[in-house]
Amino acid sequence: MTLETTLAAIRPADAEAMTAARELQARLTKPAGSLGALEELSVRLAGLAGVCPPPLPEPATVAVFAGDHGVHAQGVSPWPQEVTAQMVANFVAGGAVVNAFARQTGADVMVVDVGVAIPLHGGPNLLDANVRRGTRDMTAGTALTREEALAAVEVGIQVAGALVEQGARILLTGDMGIANTTPAAALIAAFAGVSADVATGRGTGIDDETLLHKIGVVAAALERHTPDPADPLGVLAAVGGLEHAALTGFILGAAARRTPVIVDGVIAAAAAVAAAAFAPDSVAAMVAGHRSAEPGATVALAHLGLDPLLDLGMRLGEGSGAVLSLPVVQAAVRVLHEVATFDSAGVSEK
Repeated sequence: MTLETTLAAIRPADAEAMTAARELQARLTKPAGSLGALEELSVRLAGLAGVCPPPLPEPATVAVFAGDHGVHAQGVSPWPQEVTAQMVANFVAGGAVVNAFARQTGADVMVVDVGVAIPLHGGPNLLDANVRRGTRDMTAGTALTREEALAAVEVGIQVAGALVEQGARILLTGDMGIANTTPAAALIAAFAGVSADVATGRGTGIDDETLLHKIGVVAAALERHTPDPADPLGVLAAVGGLEHAALTGFILGAAARRTPVIVDGVIAAAAAVAAAAFAPDSVAAMVAGHRSAEPGATVALAHLGLDPLLDLGMRLGEGSGAVLSLPVVQAAVRVLHEVATFDSAGVSEK
């Protein structure tokens, strides 16, 4: 699917299915509201699927989109750029945190090279979809051309579509890219309408001096480009990364296929606000997996009106928080499938 056909396929949540889910929750053998946020999550997923109960969200696949960033040259990260390619190899070999969490939760891991600077060797779970070998420095010019940004968005759309066609019933966002919290901060600032200092965090753990410098870099990029949130492709091109653009398409692709997508940390949150700018109804497909320690993530989730399921102070990325939240999402739906009603169980109501 192209971006145009994907956007045309995204629909609002089904109100009747949501009403049916709320009514079913009220009849289950438990006090009303006793499952807290899980109840509303089950209602949202029924609305997305258009049926109550919605399909069980399994099997699951996390797609880790990887790219490099020209803004790395501005000294915003202490990590060398080649770590992106090295970590991709680690994902493919199964040695990263997201791999361990995926084994724990039964999720598959797919790695997508959408913009890594160093050419990669293949692997059974590595897709070569490289649009260009890293972005340009967004403080010197646009990070991407509109054509490159569109190509990356459509990589994400194609990956989402292929995974759903292969049987995935829930998709999870993952990312890898040294310096990618800098463009994420710029994207969140642009789409949420906040200043650079509000959207920018420490990323992999930079010191106070580097944080101030990083905020200045984000502010300079925003001042140079004055990105317009009414033109989301233009914003992605000006200050985004290839993995941010691909994740935007991945989220939109999931929404078009009425498949839930768990949003991970600040990188995925930046993509989520971009997706919402393209198609506000795409938010119906989004589940906030966790609250990243990166401040921009909280700004983005507030902008989207999403409450995170977990809050563990994590800031790793990779899809790690999304994968950890997967069993919670699955449990919310399983309740609608398997918990008896007061009538069927012969339990007296109050």
